[in-house]
Amino acid sequence: MTAPPLLAVEGLTKNFAGLRAVDGVSFAIADGTITGIIGPNGSGKSTTIDCISGFQRPDAGRVLLDGADITGRPADAIARAGLIRTFQAVRLYDQMSVRENLLQAARPFQQVGWVADFLRTAAMRRAVDAAEARAEELIAMIGLERYRDAPAVILSYGQKKLVALAAALMPRPRLVVLDEPVAGVNPTRIREIEEVILRLHAAGETFVIVEHNVEFIMRLCSRILVFVQGAKTMEGDPAAVQSDERVLEAYLGIRA
Repeated sequence: MTAPPLLAVEGLTKNFAGLRAVDGVSFAIADGTITGIIGPNGSGKSTTIDCISGFQRPDAGRVLLDGADITGRPADAIARAGLIRTFQAVRLYDQMSVRENLLQAARPFQQVGWVADFLRTAAMRRAVDAAEARAEELIAMIGLERYRDAPAVILSYGQKKLVALAAALMPRPRLVVLDEPVAGVNPTRIREIEEVILRLHAAGETFVIVEHNVEFIMRLCSRILVFVQGAKTMEGDPAAVQSDERVLEAYLGIRA
């Protein structure tokens, strides 16, 4: 029997002032996979992941996470349900250290109330200890141990991208959606980010990656969705995508 998908998107539709930005998009993400989403500017990629992650409310369709309907729920509720995303623009606290940034990312997910926080109860101490251990694990995973206590402001843009990825992983989400994880990053750092994602994937993480860097997507992803003009034009493995006439024409501007 085939296992149900971790994420199921069914007929997702989003309009803006008469413009259909997302047009009945459907796809499924299996647990333990890395799936890429590519397409030209204005193809609906970003709006789709905004709707999936709760930053936009879809006009029609459904989004199911591990069988639970999360359609239209607020972003914080979807994150607590296990779907967390990053953003193209890095969001860090520049004056906090790398470690402090990761601990800050964990705070909204610690299952203790303000009274426990104020009184420093045993439950609160356990939550803090778990977050600190997770932060150390992820700092080692992204290879930034030497910057553990350094303020984020001194990091390169690519290093900040790595910290943002680690921050997304602090609460141990079921699914991580990466929005342009290597945009504006130099080639050496791109390879580092790629290696980190592969290590995390080997440890059991599931990723959906939206990215303009097609070579990066082709190297990382076993399955790729191609968006054109708000619709999912095709999906397949890298070899199928690279040889598809519709992709060559619509995305790469090449007629086969």
